[in-house]
Amino acid sequence: MPTALLLIGTVGVGKTTTADAVGLQLEAASVPHAVIDLDEIRRLWPRSASDQSGDEIELRNLASLAVNYFRAGALRLIMAGTCESWSDRRSYESAVAVPLVVCRLHAPLDVLVSRLSDRHSDEPGELDWHLHRAPELDAILDSARIADADVSTDSRTPMDVAADVLSSIGWSSSVGH
Repeated sequence: MPTALLLIGTVGVGKTTTADAVGLQLEAASVPHAVIDLDEIRRLWPRSASDQSGDEIELRNLASLAVNYFRAGALRLIMAGTCESWSDRRSYESAVAVPLVVCRLHAPLDVLVSRLSDRHSDEPGELDWHLHRAPELDAILDSARIADADVSTDSRTPMDVAADVLSSIGWSSSVGH
């Protein structure tokens, strides 16, 4: 039966990197899957007045992608994004129309600052926004408590983090689990 994983966490924690590494591990185990960066499927300009945040277009695109990937044979859907409430979680599960497990990724603030500084070294405005958003989003996620599992990403390779994610959510590398 197809299932979906949503990797969440604050900015700079490694959601997309971990999603890619989970995909590589599933590929190595011959598990049919697809990886979706939710930020990319909401990228639209200009956005409509009724969807300034891009949430609606993201969910519509996710629903379409999920159907297409599952029809093409994917058994696992790995998503990287932000989910700040139980209402958001239910919306994602409804969009993918399969059971959803959520794993929150963590890293200490100094690690996040380093990663964000590297990522946005030529974009001071973006860096400032992300440095402000990181602890703010961490606090929101601490309060929301929507994750089924938690995994640390600091001082570890993406493949090690991915292995911990797969283990913590009960997905083995095989399709039957």
